[in-house]
Amino acid sequence: MHIILLSGGSGKRLWPLSNDIRSKQFIKIFKREDGEYESMVQRIYRQIRTVDKDATVTIATSKTQASSIHNQLGDEVGVCVEPCRRDTFPAIALAAAYLHDVKGVSGQEAVIVCPVDPYVEKDYFEAIRQLGEIALTDSVHLALLGMEPTYPSEKYGYVIPVDKEKISRVATFKEKPDAERAGQYIRQGALWNGGVFAFRLEYMLEKAHELIDFENYEDLFAKYDTLDKISFDYAVGEKEKNIKVMRFQGQWKDLGTWNTLTEAMEDACVGDAILNEKCENVHVVNELDVPVLCMGLKNVVVSASPEGILVSDKEQSSYIKPFVDQISQQIMFAEKSWGSFRVLDVEDESLTIKVTLNPGHKMNYHSHQLRDEVWTVISGRGRTIVDGEEKAIAPGDVISMTAGCRHTIIADTELKVIEVQLGREISVLDKQKFSWPLTYQNGI
Repeated sequence: MHIILLSGGSGKRLWPLSNDIRSKQFIKIFKREDGEYESMVQRIYRQIRTVDKDATVTIATSKTQASSIHNQLGDEVGVCVEPCRRDTFPAIALAAAYLHDVKGVSGQEAVIVCPVDPYVEKDYFEAIRQLGEIALTDSVHLALLGMEPTYPSEKYGYVIPVDKEKISRVATFKEKPDAERAGQYIRQGALWNGGVFAFRLEYMLEKAHELIDFENYEDLFAKYDTLDKISFDYAVGEKEKNIKVMRFQGQWKDLGTWNTLTEAMEDACVGDAILNEKCENVHVVNELDVPVLCMGLKNVVVSASPEGILVSDKEQSSYIKPFVDQISQQIMFAEKSWGSFRVLDVEDESLTIKVTLNPGHKMNYHSHQLRDEVWTVISGRGRTIVDGEEKAIAPGDVISMTAGCRHTIIADTELKVIEVQLGREISVLDKQKFSWPLTYQNGI
């Protein structure tokens, strides 16, 4: 199977665990058999590999999420990075060109596109494999997976098939309706449009060239910021006549709000939390190093992270986005390809961060013009390179770097460092990357 997973969005409905870098699909909230927790993207990637260990998986995402993907899935997963956000059709067009021009996938092969964040089981992946087989038949250009609706939802678009067979031609698409009209669609036999579809790769490339003037992947990438924002449904789905839908009746949940997310949580508490016996239907996700105690609460979600604290009635939690939009603060936690960081303290002329580097990883060789930095090693072993000079480091070591000097840090084991940034203008934009010194370019 060739699978494109669409991974985008800022996930503000799951604040305070999500932000512009850490979207909902990276929150580690699902318990594995070994007792450890995994995120949505880790869960769906593991499930794909279980069904088809040879599947080619490409994640179409924004550049702000690429580091989190590599952090959680490793460097082997394919990542097609969008230079900026242009909605689902440009993202799929870019990923299709990436598969064909960079990965060498034949235009005659089937490609399945699906979101990265549904809560599903093994039968879902068996279904999308079958969907790919349908897309390879001569009688169809586009094959959709239609979800059997359980209630008249206003969150989804609807697909109305011509009959009630498992695989049917599509009569029409309907955009997100109000609840009353959604009920009418369901009575007509409509299915939820879950954003899952399959096609021959050459078909998508033809559609991309029809709507976008480009030569190849590199050319499309270069002009990506000039493209119109348009969804795949509007650009292709609603206009295609040769299209079929396959019904899916297995478990499928869109975990887009705290209310729906907690329904999929195996444990009532993730992190340090205590619920007394009077609590009913209460879930807590605590990422802070302080305990949370809940007494006599009912139908409540509590979430605590470096970004903030949410205490909400579960039903009301679906409506937090406009309130979160009013909150303006810097990113307090993020996962990078080399590890993660957490902001500990913010002052007018200083920023204190706890940095964790994974074994064998390193930061870019870089400098800052407007700030000094001080690293204090608190655990692990590694090396620093400051203006070309290498030094072994261990717990208790302090490394000072003045503005303008080139520096990096390399983790031989898991390495934890307190970084203090000092300056009048501390900004993520104040960073210049450099090539490694010649001594280190062939490996460190």
